[in-house]
Amino acid sequence: EVQLVESGGGLVQTGGSLRLSCAASGFSFDDYAIGWFRQAPGKEREGISCISTEHGDEYYADSVKGRFTISRDNVKNTVYLQMNSLKPEDTAVYYCAAGVRGGLDPRYDYWGQGTQVTVSS
Repeated sequence: EVQLVESGGGLVQTGGSLRLSCAASGFSFDDYAIGWFRQAPGKEREGISCISTEHGDEYYADSVKGRFTISRDNVKNTVYLQMNSLKPEDTAVYYCAAGVRGGLDPRYDYWGQGTQVTVSS
């Protein structure tokens, strides 16, 4: 059974940091790009970062570039999203996803259930 389980969300003040984790199982992790997406109430799902397979190339949306860092541990089958300098507009449910294609477009094969991130002003 394919599983993607996000953790690490929570409530943080403006300017604070959180590290999200995405633990994967049930598929060949090394062969999949992993993306992070978020969805705020009333808004469309936004691709914010992804990391490729073999070379670990990183991609970021402009909204998070310079503040968020994605990384992957292919031994632990886990991807991390380090989020610094958080802003109230970062408040959303954050999802990780696994896909052969990768990118910031939400055309991924597998999705997690999401974790809530709330940034207070």
